[in-house]
Amino acid sequence: MELDRTDRDIIRSLERDARMSLRSVAEEIGVSLGTVSNRLKRLEDTGVVKGYRVEIDPDKVGWGLTVVVGLRIEKGRLLELQRLIAEDSRVLGVYDVTGEFDSMILARAKDRSDLDDLSKTVLSMDGIMRSVTHFVLNTVKEKPTSVP
Repeated sequence: MELDRTDRDIIRSLERDARMSLRSVAEEIGVSLGTVSNRLKRLEDTGVVKGYRVEIDPDKVGWGLTVVVGLRIEKGRLLELQRLIAEDSRVLGVYDVTGEFDSMILARAKDRSDLDDLSKTVLSMDGIMRSVTHFVLNTVKEKPTSVP
């Protein structure tokens, strides 16, 4: 779907504050309330706008560790194991990748004990041939996808 300037302006306004009223969005970008309402409905219906979320500081709610894990997975089991891994609430992202690993996992854990449990239960399932866990020491930039 091709986004025009009005679509992008609506999305940018709501990215800054998803609780913003549609009237406020319309005033901010200089279009009518009806335009914003119709455009936003179309963006939602076509799946461009997938939802509205609260952004949480993971450290302040007890997610002290962030890890990126590379997995080498037994041939023929990739999709099955990715689905199982994705079910764990600590797992934020599961990605097919090129290179040395078959899949990369982005996850958060409360502490070392929680990470140990994640490693022994989720990241060591039958069919995972190798895993390499990288601790995130400092988050330089982390933000949701935005419109180009």
